[in-house]
Amino acid sequence: MSKRLANNIAISVLWVAAASTVFVLAWLLAYVVVKGLPALSWSFVTQWPTGVTASGGIFPTIVATVYVTAVGFVLVIPVAIGAAVYLAEYAASGRFVNVIRFAADSLASVPSIVFGLFGLAFFVYALGFKFSMLSGGLALSLMMLPLVMRTTEEAIRAVPQGYRLGSYGLGGSKWQTVRRVVLPAAAPRIATGIILAMGRAAGETAVVMFTAGMAINAPIFLTDPGRTMTSHLYVLAMEGISVKNAFGTALLLVGMILSFNLFARWMAGRRG
Repeated sequence: MSKRLANNIAISVLWVAAASTVFVLAWLLAYVVVKGLPALSWSFVTQWPTGVTASGGIFPTIVATVYVTAVGFVLVIPVAIGAAVYLAEYAASGRFVNVIRFAADSLASVPSIVFGLFGLAFFVYALGFKFSMLSGGLALSLMMLPLVMRTTEEAIRAVPQGYRLGSYGLGGSKWQTVRRVVLPAAAPRIATGIILAMGRAAGETAVVMFTAGMAINAPIFLTDPGRTMTSHLYVLAMEGISVKNAFGTALLLVGMILSFNLFARWMAGRRG
Protein backbone atom coordinates (compact mmCIF):
# COMPACT_ATOMS: atom_id res chain seq x y z
CA MET A 1 0.00 0.00 0.00
CA SER A 2 1.35 3.39 -0.98
CA LYS A 3 1.78 6.17 1.57
CA ARG A 4 -0.75 8.32 -0.28
CA LEU A 5 -3.41 5.59 -0.21
CA ALA A 6 -2.78 4.88 3.48
CA ASN A 7 -3.04 8.58 4.21
CA ASN A 8 -6.35 8.87 2.34
CA ILE A 9 -7.77 5.84 4.15
CA ALA A 10 -6.74 7.25 7.53
CA ILE A 11 -8.30 10.64 6.75
CA SER A 12 -11.51 8.95 5.58
CA VAL A 13 -11.74 6.95 8.79
CA LEU A 14 -11.24 10.10 10.86
CA TRP A 15 -13.92 11.95 8.87
CA VAL A 16 -16.36 9.08 9.39
CA ALA A 17 -15.63 9.05 13.13
CA ALA A 18 -16.10 12.82 13.39
CA ALA A 19 -19.28 12.78 11.29
CA SER A 20 -20.69 9.93 13.39
CA THR A 21 -20.10 11.91 16.58
CA VAL A 22 -21.81 15.00 15.15
CA PHE A 23 -24.70 12.90 13.84
CA VAL A 24 -25.33 11.23 17.21
CA LEU A 25 -25.25 14.59 18.98
CA ALA A 26 -27.54 16.22 16.42
CA TRP A 27 -29.97 13.29 16.53
CA LEU A 28 -30.06 13.35 20.33
CA LEU A 29 -30.63 17.09 20.47
CA ALA A 30 -33.29 16.95 17.76
CA TYR A 31 -35.12 14.14 19.57
CA VAL A 32 -35.13 16.04 22.88
CA VAL A 33 -36.22 19.26 21.18
CA VAL A 34 -39.08 17.61 19.28
CA LYS A 35 -40.32 15.77 22.37
CA GLY A 36 -39.75 18.58 24.86
CA LEU A 37 -40.73 21.68 22.93
CA PRO A 38 -44.52 21.12 23.29
CA ALA A 39 -44.15 21.17 27.08
CA LEU A 40 -42.29 24.48 27.20
CA SER A 41 -44.22 27.58 28.17
CA TRP A 42 -43.88 30.49 30.52
CA SER A 43 -46.04 28.74 33.10
CA PHE A 44 -43.90 25.61 32.83
CA VAL A 45 -40.85 27.62 33.89
CA THR A 46 -42.49 29.80 36.55
CA GLN A 47 -45.08 27.53 38.21
CA TRP A 48 -44.82 24.66 40.69
CA PRO A 49 -45.56 20.98 39.97
CA THR A 50 -49.12 20.05 40.93
CA GLY A 51 -51.01 16.80 41.42
CA VAL A 52 -49.88 13.21 41.14
CA THR A 53 -49.13 13.70 37.45
CA ALA A 54 -46.69 16.54 38.24
CA SER A 55 -48.46 18.79 35.79
CA GLY A 56 -47.68 22.47 35.98
CA GLY A 57 -44.20 23.91 36.15
CA ILE A 58 -40.73 23.11 37.41
CA PHE A 59 -39.79 26.43 39.00
CA PRO A 60 -38.62 25.00 42.37
CA THR A 61 -36.40 22.45 40.62
CA ILE A 62 -34.71 25.24 38.63
CA VAL A 63 -34.11 27.17 41.85
CA ALA A 64 -32.69 24.08 43.57
CA THR A 65 -30.41 23.30 40.61
CA VAL A 66 -28.97 26.82 40.51
CA TYR A 67 -28.74 26.95 44.30
CA VAL A 68 -26.87 23.68 44.86
CA THR A 69 -24.54 24.31 41.90
CA ALA A 70 -23.72 27.79 43.22
CA VAL A 71 -23.01 26.38 46.70
CA GLY A 72 -20.65 23.81 45.22
CA PHE A 73 -18.98 26.53 43.15
CA VAL A 74 -18.40 28.80 46.16
CA LEU A 75 -17.00 25.94 48.25
CA VAL A 76 -14.65 24.51 45.62
CA ILE A 77 -13.09 27.68 44.16
CA PRO A 78 -10.77 28.71 47.05
CA VAL A 79 -9.63 25.14 47.72
CA ALA A 80 -9.07 24.18 44.08
CA ILE A 81 -7.33 27.39 43.03
CA GLY A 82 -5.25 27.49 46.21
CA ALA A 83 -4.07 23.91 45.67
CA ALA A 84 -3.33 24.61 42.00
CA VAL A 85 -1.28 27.71 42.83
CA TYR A 86 0.71 25.76 45.39
CA LEU A 87 1.44 22.90 42.99
CA ALA A 88 2.32 25.14 40.05
CA GLU A 89 4.25 27.93 41.77
CA TYR A 90 5.49 26.86 45.19
CA ALA A 91 5.82 23.09 45.47
CA ALA A 92 9.07 21.47 44.45
CA SER A 93 8.88 18.39 42.27
CA GLY A 94 8.90 15.28 44.37
CA ARG A 95 6.95 12.36 45.74
CA PHE A 96 4.54 14.49 47.76
CA VAL A 97 3.50 16.54 44.71
CA ASN A 98 3.10 13.39 42.64
CA VAL A 99 0.87 11.91 45.35
CA ILE A 100 -1.35 15.01 45.29
CA ARG A 101 -1.70 14.90 41.51
CA PHE A 102 -2.39 11.17 41.58
CA ALA A 103 -5.04 11.68 44.25
CA ALA A 104 -6.71 14.41 42.19
CA ASP A 105 -6.70 12.27 39.05
CA SER A 106 -8.07 9.30 40.98
CA LEU A 107 -10.80 11.46 42.52
CA ALA A 108 -11.82 12.62 39.05
CA SER A 109 -12.42 9.01 37.98
CA VAL A 110 -14.68 8.11 40.92
CA PRO A 111 -18.29 7.41 39.78
CA SER A 112 -20.77 10.08 40.76
CA ILE A 113 -22.92 7.65 42.74
CA VAL A 114 -19.97 7.06 45.07
CA PHE A 115 -19.85 10.79 45.80
CA GLY A 116 -23.57 10.61 46.48
CA LEU A 117 -23.25 7.71 48.91
CA PHE A 118 -20.30 9.35 50.65
CA GLY A 119 -22.24 12.59 50.95
CA LEU A 120 -25.22 10.70 52.36
CA ALA A 121 -23.12 8.92 54.97
CA PHE A 122 -20.83 11.80 55.92
CA PHE A 123 -22.58 15.12 55.32
CA VAL A 124 -26.21 14.07 55.80
CA TYR A 125 -25.86 11.63 58.71
CA ALA A 126 -22.40 11.93 60.33
CA LEU A 127 -22.22 15.75 60.34
CA GLY A 128 -25.97 16.14 60.76
CA PHE A 129 -26.53 18.52 57.84
CA LYS A 130 -29.51 16.38 56.76
CA PHE A 131 -30.89 16.61 53.22
CA SER A 132 -30.07 20.19 52.32
CA MET A 133 -28.46 22.51 49.82
CA LEU A 134 -25.35 22.52 52.01
CA SER A 135 -25.00 18.73 51.87
CA GLY A 136 -25.59 18.73 48.12
CA GLY A 137 -23.14 21.58 47.56
CA LEU A 138 -20.44 19.89 49.63
CA ALA A 139 -20.84 16.64 47.70
CA LEU A 140 -20.76 18.48 44.37
CA SER A 141 -17.68 20.44 45.43
CA LEU A 142 -15.82 17.16 45.99
CA MET A 143 -16.76 16.08 42.48
CA MET A 144 -15.77 19.44 40.97
CA LEU A 145 -12.50 19.73 42.93
CA PRO A 146 -10.15 17.60 40.77
CA LEU A 147 -11.37 19.09 37.48
CA VAL A 148 -11.03 22.70 38.63
CA MET A 149 -7.71 22.04 40.38
CA ARG A 150 -6.04 20.30 37.44
CA THR A 151 -7.28 22.75 34.81
CA THR A 152 -6.18 25.67 36.98
CA GLU A 153 -2.74 24.14 37.48
CA GLU A 154 -2.30 23.61 33.75
CA ALA A 155 -3.52 27.17 33.08
CA ILE A 156 -0.95 28.60 35.49
CA ARG A 157 1.85 26.48 34.02
CA ALA A 158 0.90 27.71 30.54
CA VAL A 159 1.69 31.34 31.47
CA PRO A 160 5.04 32.25 29.82
CA GLN A 161 7.98 32.37 32.19
CA GLY A 162 8.85 35.81 30.86
CA TYR A 163 5.83 37.25 32.67
CA ARG A 164 7.26 36.11 35.98
CA LEU A 165 10.79 37.27 35.21
CA GLY A 166 9.48 40.69 34.20
CA SER A 167 7.62 41.01 37.49
CA TYR A 168 10.66 39.95 39.49
CA GLY A 169 12.77 42.43 37.56
CA LEU A 170 10.42 45.24 38.60
CA GLY A 171 10.80 44.28 42.24
CA GLY A 172 7.70 42.16 42.67
CA SER A 173 7.64 39.45 45.29
CA LYS A 174 6.61 35.87 44.62
CA TRP A 175 3.06 36.39 45.90
CA GLN A 176 2.69 39.72 44.09
CA THR A 177 3.78 38.05 40.87
CA VAL A 178 1.31 35.21 41.31
CA ARG A 179 -1.58 37.46 42.31
CA ARG A 180 -1.10 40.36 39.89
CA VAL A 181 0.59 38.75 36.89
CA VAL A 182 0.20 34.98 36.70
CA LEU A 183 -3.43 34.58 37.82
CA PRO A 184 -4.79 37.41 35.59
CA ALA A 185 -2.93 35.96 32.61
CA ALA A 186 -4.33 32.49 33.31
CA ALA A 187 -7.84 33.73 34.16
CA PRO A 188 -9.54 32.77 30.84
CA ARG A 189 -8.28 29.18 31.06
CA ILE A 190 -9.19 28.98 34.73
CA ALA A 191 -12.69 30.31 34.02
CA THR A 192 -13.11 27.72 31.27
CA GLY A 193 -12.34 24.87 33.66
CA ILE A 194 -14.66 26.26 36.31
CA ILE A 195 -17.55 26.66 33.87
CA LEU A 196 -17.13 23.13 32.53
CA ALA A 197 -17.08 21.79 36.10
CA MET A 198 -20.27 23.70 36.89
CA GLY A 199 -21.91 22.28 33.78
CA ARG A 200 -21.04 18.77 34.88
CA ALA A 201 -22.31 19.46 38.40
CA ALA A 202 -25.61 20.84 37.10
CA GLY A 203 -26.19 17.63 35.16
CA GLU A 204 -25.54 15.21 38.04
CA THR A 205 -28.36 13.12 39.49
CA ALA A 206 -27.04 10.59 41.99
CA VAL A 207 -24.99 13.10 43.98
CA VAL A 208 -27.82 15.55 44.64
CA MET A 209 -30.49 12.87 45.00
CA PHE A 210 -28.66 11.36 47.98
CA THR A 211 -27.65 14.67 49.58
CA ALA A 212 -30.00 17.52 48.60
CA GLY A 213 -33.16 15.45 48.90
CA MET A 214 -36.30 15.15 46.78
CA ALA A 215 -38.59 17.73 48.38
CA ILE A 216 -40.58 19.88 45.95
CA ASN A 217 -39.86 23.29 47.37
CA ALA A 218 -37.82 26.34 46.43
CA PRO A 219 -34.91 26.37 48.91
CA ILE A 220 -34.05 29.62 50.63
CA PHE A 221 -31.60 28.69 53.38
CA LEU A 222 -28.60 26.36 53.18
CA THR A 223 -30.41 23.94 55.47
CA ASP A 224 -33.41 23.63 53.14
CA PRO A 225 -33.80 20.48 51.01
CA GLY A 226 -34.75 20.62 47.35
CA ARG A 227 -35.24 18.58 44.22
CA THR A 228 -33.00 19.49 41.31
CA MET A 229 -33.99 19.27 37.65
CA THR A 230 -32.08 16.01 37.17
CA SER A 231 -33.78 14.38 40.17
CA HIS A 232 -37.18 15.62 38.99
CA LEU A 233 -36.51 14.30 35.50
CA TYR A 234 -35.55 10.92 36.95
CA VAL A 235 -38.77 10.69 38.94
CA LEU A 236 -40.97 11.74 36.03
CA ALA A 237 -39.35 9.31 33.60
CA MET A 238 -38.80 6.26 35.81
CA GLU A 239 -42.22 6.34 37.47
CA GLY A 240 -44.03 7.26 34.25
CA ILE A 241 -45.73 10.22 35.92
CA SER A 242 -45.54 12.70 33.05
CA VAL A 243 -43.45 11.88 30.00
CA LYS A 244 -44.30 15.23 28.42
CA ASN A 245 -42.99 17.19 31.40
CA ALA A 246 -39.99 14.87 31.62
CA PHE A 247 -38.92 15.81 28.08
CA GLY A 248 -39.62 19.47 28.80
CA THR A 249 -37.35 19.30 31.85
CA ALA A 250 -34.73 17.46 29.81
CA LEU A 251 -34.82 20.15 27.13
CA LEU A 252 -34.31 22.94 29.66
CA LEU A 253 -31.51 21.00 31.32
CA VAL A 254 -29.76 20.36 28.00
CA GLY A 255 -30.10 24.03 27.17
CA MET A 256 -28.57 24.99 30.51
CA ILE A 257 -25.60 22.65 30.14
CA LEU A 258 -25.13 23.66 26.51
CA SER A 259 -25.03 27.29 27.61
CA PHE A 260 -22.28 26.44 30.11
CA ASN A 261 -20.26 24.72 27.38
CA LEU A 262 -20.74 27.52 24.86
CA PHE A 263 -19.72 30.08 27.43
CA ALA A 264 -16.63 28.00 28.22
CA ARG A 265 -15.79 27.91 24.50
CA TRP A 266 -16.18 31.68 24.34
CA MET A 267 -13.89 32.10 27.34
CA ALA A 268 -11.36 29.76 25.79
CA GLY A 269 -11.47 31.79 22.57
CA ARG A 270 -10.69 34.98 24.48
CA ARG A 271 -7.27 33.72 25.50
CA GLY A 272 -6.36 33.41 21.83
